[in-house]
Amino acid sequence: MDQHDAAVSLLASQVKQFYERQKPFRIYHGSTNSTRKSQYFVDNLVDTSGLENILSIDTSKKVTVVEPNVPMDKLVYATLPYGLVPPVVMEFPGITAGGGFSGTSGESSSFRYGFFDRTVNSIEMVLANGEVIKASSTENSDIFCGAAASFGTLGIITLLEIQLIDAKAFVELTYYPVRSVQQAVQKFEQEAADSLNDYLDGILFNKDSGVICVGRLTDTHKDGIPVQCFSRATDPWFYLHAKKVIAKSTESFTEAVPLVDYLFRYDRGGFWVGTYAFQYFVTPFNRFTRWALDSFMHTRVMYHALHKSGHAKNYIIQDVAVPYENAGHLIDYLHGSFEHYPLWLCPLRQTGKSDCLLYGLMAQKAKPNQTEPTMLLNVGIWGPGPTRRKAFVQMNRDLERKVHELKGQKWLYAHAYYTEAEFWDIYDRKEYDELRTKYHATYLPSIYDKVKVDVTAEVQATRASWTVWLIAMLWSIWPISGLYGAIHAALGGDYLKLHGSKKAV
Repeated sequence: MDQHDAAVSLLASQVKQFYERQKPFRIYHGSTNSTRKSQYFVDNLVDTSGLENILSIDTSKKVTVVEPNVPMDKLVYATLPYGLVPPVVMEFPGITAGGGFSGTSGESSSFRYGFFDRTVNSIEMVLANGEVIKASSTENSDIFCGAAASFGTLGIITLLEIQLIDAKAFVELTYYPVRSVQQAVQKFEQEAADSLNDYLDGILFNKDSGVICVGRLTDTHKDGIPVQCFSRATDPWFYLHAKKVIAKSTESFTEAVPLVDYLFRYDRGGFWVGTYAFQYFVTPFNRFTRWALDSFMHTRVMYHALHKSGHAKNYIIQDVAVPYENAGHLIDYLHGSFEHYPLWLCPLRQTGKSDCLLYGLMAQKAKPNQTEPTMLLNVGIWGPGPTRRKAFVQMNRDLERKVHELKGQKWLYAHAYYTEAEFWDIYDRKEYDELRTKYHATYLPSIYDKVKVDVTAEVQATRASWTVWLIAMLWSIWPISGLYGAIHAALGGDYLKLHGSKKAV
């Protein structure tokens, strides 16, 4: 703890200097699982990338104390020797504990435990004036609840105490074919009611064909049940395997998946987004090429390439959640507008074990009550968008409106095209601003400033500079941007920090 306390003291001193000058800053983590464009400049950041240690694992209390930049794979591998695992483990191994808390993350166990932040007992935080505090549902509870999903706009999370549950060797995974989103929702409701189930998610391969995957933790798998892995280069990508399973039979199929392979089953190929890289480079997509290019097809490398290439501006990458009863309307809309499959389905419990009623901005303006749905259905929408920038922006804006119309919400790790008025009509600005005032954070960029895509500024920059226009034209020539991203991903190194200076917005 001495090393941790010294690092936090240094961070607090740096933040205090920014506060005294009322100069906004950004929190630099060293990596990201967001698709938003980097805005880190060397003179406007506070570097927390060194806070990557697991400080303790308490087997009697079943909790672990970790620094914010501990990634999911490191956390899982540290707790497994004690027979423990976090209740909610995000599907990409590079997602960090701090990112999961500050950015709202859910996974296939979230039908039972809620979002990842619901499994956090307490946090340590450097406030925007440099003060260091501890917060939980009983101590500084307003900032504890409000900091969840606040994307670092209320201060810097420097420590988290995370709940743990008993781990087992395998996940006994059963695949159930479904023929519509309505049938999928019914299956989700049925399986969520079974207390023996630990994991639950699904994939729609098209409007009338999908699979629901139901997992149970087990130490021994039954005779006759095959063991299937997903982490080796020779293993299948999970979504392709699931599709093959339901194509072979109209009945359910069960296999045993090693726990770590299950938790990070979508890492290779980034769900299915990796298939678009094969298409972009006109490369055959088969078992051999997936094996040969496996080192490029893990999410840490893919995010690196995505940021360096700028291709996030060309792909619809959104996660949205709607009440169960509106899921069919959303899929109908996507079928006619987005047109790309697969789509990821994941049931999410809005509430958790904490006493918090409001969790950052991901709570709607009306606080939870008996009339609001306990469960939401997350839909992962990932695929190519229109090639024309104006049409691309319009598709995203139309999706945002549709989700709002269906009483849902979208995750803010991705590009947001709301106007400021639209954004604050959805999220609770009053309580958010009250927290920012109380905890000295009003000089920091707001969450809207941080997540918005300023389309007007993009257009003005292109019109104002021949250099910007020419670079944009050259960048659009195939395959310059893709090769640039792939080369940088292969070389590794930093892909977020920019040199020079710029106002932190």
